[in-house]
Amino acid sequence: MTSTMPDTTAAAPTPKSPGRRTDLRSRGEPALWGLGGALAIGVTMILGFLALVLANGIATFIPKPITVVTEIGGTVTAGEPFRSEVFKPTPDVIAALSPEWQARIDAADGFARRTLYRVGNFDLYGEDFRWIPDYAVATFAQPKSLMFVERMEWGPFVGTVKGFKLDGADQIFTGLDDPKFAKIHDESRARAREIRTIERSRISDINHTLESARLELRKIEMQSGRSSSAYAAAEAGLTSRSTALQREYDTLAAEVQKLREANATNTLTLADIGGREKLIEFSALVRLYPANDMNFVQKLRVYFLRWGEFLTGEPREANTEGGVFPAIFGTAAMTLLMVIVVAPFGVITALYLREYAKQGRLVSFVRISVNNLAGVPSIVYGVFGLGFFAYVLGGSIDALFYPERLPNPTFGTGGLLWSALTLALLTVPVVIVATEEALAAVPRSMREGSLASGASKWQTIRYIVLPRAMPGIMTGVILAMARGAGEVAPLMLVGVVKLAPELPIDGIFPFVHLERSFMHLGFHIFDVGFQSRNAEAGKPMVFVTTVLLIGLVTIINATAIIMRNRLKKRFAGSQF
Repeated sequence: MTSTMPDTTAAAPTPKSPGRRTDLRSRGEPALWGLGGALAIGVTMILGFLALVLANGIATFIPKPITVVTEIGGTVTAGEPFRSEVFKPTPDVIAALSPEWQARIDAADGFARRTLYRVGNFDLYGEDFRWIPDYAVATFAQPKSLMFVERMEWGPFVGTVKGFKLDGADQIFTGLDDPKFAKIHDESRARAREIRTIERSRISDINHTLESARLELRKIEMQSGRSSSAYAAAEAGLTSRSTALQREYDTLAAEVQKLREANATNTLTLADIGGREKLIEFSALVRLYPANDMNFVQKLRVYFLRWGEFLTGEPREANTEGGVFPAIFGTAAMTLLMVIVVAPFGVITALYLREYAKQGRLVSFVRISVNNLAGVPSIVYGVFGLGFFAYVLGGSIDALFYPERLPNPTFGTGGLLWSALTLALLTVPVVIVATEEALAAVPRSMREGSLASGASKWQTIRYIVLPRAMPGIMTGVILAMARGAGEVAPLMLVGVVKLAPELPIDGIFPFVHLERSFMHLGFHIFDVGFQSRNAEAGKPMVFVTTVLLIGLVTIINATAIIMRNRLKKRFAGSQF
């Protein structure tokens, strides 16, 4: 009898070992992806903003061609194409168009395109820009004879040059290469600058001297009375001095009048695309160029000339043209003065809290208060600065030292000093917190080693702690500078103005006038962008001023960062 035994030679299947599964959350990968994504989004937003500002700002001064647009109705417009957009025409407008345009608009869901042209000639047209829809255009042209004329007043002029006068005699305009034309322009502009110097310097000095003498007489009157001998002597001196100064003033006024009469004999006759003529003096001409007949080198020359005027000149045409040098000077002066105030105050406060103050509830309360101050809206600091610095401190200074000038305030109103102090209060929490963190990062063993060697506590702080904490302190100062330079809201209350022809520093004693109002790049951007009579005319200046402000803050911060890095290298070997 045979039996069948099971085949045991076949290999049994190998059981799978259970794989080790790890929760992604425990490995931190979702958090890593989230943080990386947030960083990428933030960097993209910053780079996008910078690209937008740089692209528009750097291209602002590039000379653009002038296009002559002839509309179907016969209207002729000459101007620079500024920008284009789509819009929705009204049914009545669409009904009056040709069937071809009606079909195009219908295919575009009822939308059409229009272009904004910068026509200039505000004194002739009463407008700077003009919209022209595509369906109204008959022909385009770019004649080489058209000129783009930049003037001191009334904005640009777009048209042709009919002729000019030299010392009252008519001359034929043969082109910008005419040596007589260039010579007249240079001489007229030189006379205009001389007039400006006489009026703003020499005549201003006379007025300042007379005003100082008048105030001194009033001061003697307040102290001794009108019947005193001191008042009589001062009044006689003022009368004698006024007579001499009046003669000097008359001489300067005659010189100014002579220069103006010389400029009045040199004029330029312009004509717009419709033939309307405009007569201007050469002294009112900034520059002109054939917009449609320029090579690359000529365009580059105009581009850099405009940048030079922008960086060194003064604003004109309601700040939409010209330069921003007063705003550059005011921004830099206010920021540096703020740093001079906030750096020592913030460092001393942090030193006391960290090194000297007994740690307890009071110190904790002070730290919490400092941290809370960093979150207070900036406009609140502006209100405080106006009320405390300008009205209380400034009013007290005026009552003590300048009573003869009252009721006209000297320090009792907004000015450079009060603006710097207000922003110092705004940024001091940043410096205090950064300095405390830097002091806490210095190893305790260094302090103990210095004290064990016989050094006093102040010597330890001065020679051991502060040098090693200086990179961190500089970080706080850099952050304070960056925030202070870009603030606008507080400055609108405590000193910044739309136009300040007098700089806070000049040749009149005491040479530095901290009580004066000033211009600021941040406020200049706000003013041009939101308070200009024509937002379109101010838009290019907004972008180019933003580029300048970013550049100025970058330069200031880069200087501070270089100093910080040098300090880091100096003490790199002693950190542990």
